[in-house]
Amino acid sequence: MSNTSNTAPHLPARYDHVGSFLRPKYLLEAREQKAQGQITPEQLRQVEDRAITEIVKFQEDVGLKSITDGEFRRTYFHIDFLEQIGGVKTDIPVTVIRPDGTQELAPPVMRVIDKVRHIKDIQLADFQYLKSQVSAGNTPKVTIPSPTMLHFRGGRAGISKEHYPELEPQFYQDVANAYGDELRSLAAAGCTYVQMDDTNLAYLCDEKMREAARQRGDDPNELPHRYAKFINLVVAQKPPGMLLAMHLCRGNFKSTHAASGNYEPVAEALLKEMNLDAYFMEYDDARSGDFKPLRYLPKGKTVVLGLVTTKFGSLEDKDDLKRRIDAAARYAPLEQLALSPQCGFSSTVHGNDIAVEAQRAKLRLVVETAREVWGSA
Repeated sequence: MSNTSNTAPHLPARYDHVGSFLRPKYLLEAREQKAQGQITPEQLRQVEDRAITEIVKFQEDVGLKSITDGEFRRTYFHIDFLEQIGGVKTDIPVTVIRPDGTQELAPPVMRVIDKVRHIKDIQLADFQYLKSQVSAGNTPKVTIPSPTMLHFRGGRAGISKEHYPELEPQFYQDVANAYGDELRSLAAAGCTYVQMDDTNLAYLCDEKMREAARQRGDDPNELPHRYAKFINLVVAQKPPGMLLAMHLCRGNFKSTHAASGNYEPVAEALLKEMNLDAYFMEYDDARSGDFKPLRYLPKGKTVVLGLVTTKFGSLEDKDDLKRRIDAAARYAPLEQLALSPQCGFSSTVHGNDIAVEAQRAKLRLVVETAREVWGSA
């Protein structure tokens, strides 16, 4: 059954954010102490609790209505979650130095070495603490990696042929069931808003990434439609009343990006075929292309326009943002649009090349602009 009717859950506000924040110095120091065996995991968690309490207040002070824990308990936006799913093994990522001297995170390959299954409640305790810190009237949001992360980088070669001689239907269903169990555990604790972070669909807009998929034996034209069916297996298990969103990311390691390209190659599968409630789509610079792909957006769904960059500190002009929102509204109804930064400020523990003050200013700009465009809603 589709979850895209007019009764689908709505975003807490017309202004939102992707979820991760710059880690405070004392938290980074505590993580290093834990790595060296100088403090226990329990002591590190106490430091994380303090930092999360502070970042919750930070978000509420700038006027945000959806509140995350800043991903302060994670090293990477995806690995920390995926390696806790039964049957999954992750290789350690490495930093690649490009010819021009900039850095790029070479993402680890997620390898499936056994039957995929939900063996523990991964985000439950973290959500419960977050919820305890969020003020009444605001919505605690959980961010998790997209299930497509278990396929795209490794392809067929990254998934055990012993346990999955054929990928369809059992591999995709097993992953969806693991995600469904996780969503149900969160819903039982009162979670109503989950965002899945997905690099793979955005990567399939980039020709070099499309060629890499071909080299792994996948058809980049077919993959978006296969991933739509995959995502829908998860959506089919979404608990009633939960908003399920997806963030499309082209890479965000230390203010760099890994892919470019217009959304056109994936737009129909993404917007029309996936039964999601909302999409966070990067549109902060020319690498994202124009707004024409938004024409595929059906009624009952929302696109959150990521017009404000998190990669650098220079502040966008409010009038320019309004003009870009108007341009997007030529392809999708204004009432189905919202505004956010293009990504998180720290998709990995390292953080982006931006100051805390600029992080605050950009979030305030998002809130103020959205209120002026859509009113207080």
